[in-house]
Amino acid sequence: MLVILAFIILFHIISAILLFIATTNSAWWVAKAGNFYTDLWYSCNVTCVDIPNSAAKDSGYLQTIQATMILATILCCVGFFVFFLQLFRLKQGERFVFTAIIQLLSSLCVMVGASIYTAERTSFQTTPVQEGDYGYAFVVAWVAFPMTLISGLMYLVLRKRK
Repeated sequence: MLVILAFIILFHIISAILLFIATTNSAWWVAKAGNFYTDLWYSCNVTCVDIPNSAAKDSGYLQTIQATMILATILCCVGFFVFFLQLFRLKQGERFVFTAIIQLLSSLCVMVGASIYTAERTSFQTTPVQEGDYGYAFVVAWVAFPMTLISGLMYLVLRKRK
């Protein structure tokens, strides 16, 4: 049981780290024209500048992606603390349902954010930036999705034992 508990804790920590990397790093999109990359907040070459019109109502997609990725990271961290609270408060034989729900919501937020970015990235990027490839932070976001989903499902199945 201790090995399973350690594995679940490690899996959860890795999920949270992946979400932090995906949310904060600057490589969701890498432009082919030079050393130019964008993330959810900035476009960077040598210096970083705000994404043009990122505060306008036309960039609602970008704001939705920002919100869902931040929410996913917060939910994953909250889920970790709730797990420890439930670990000491649940009666023997009960399931970690509340922690599972939080993790599954985190997974849903990551999926929504990455999906919207995939579908709508051209609507908030300038024309020279649109030619390029997805960056590593985008890939990390998609890797974080199944990690948080599996973590939530593990919590759903897990029962508290002695």
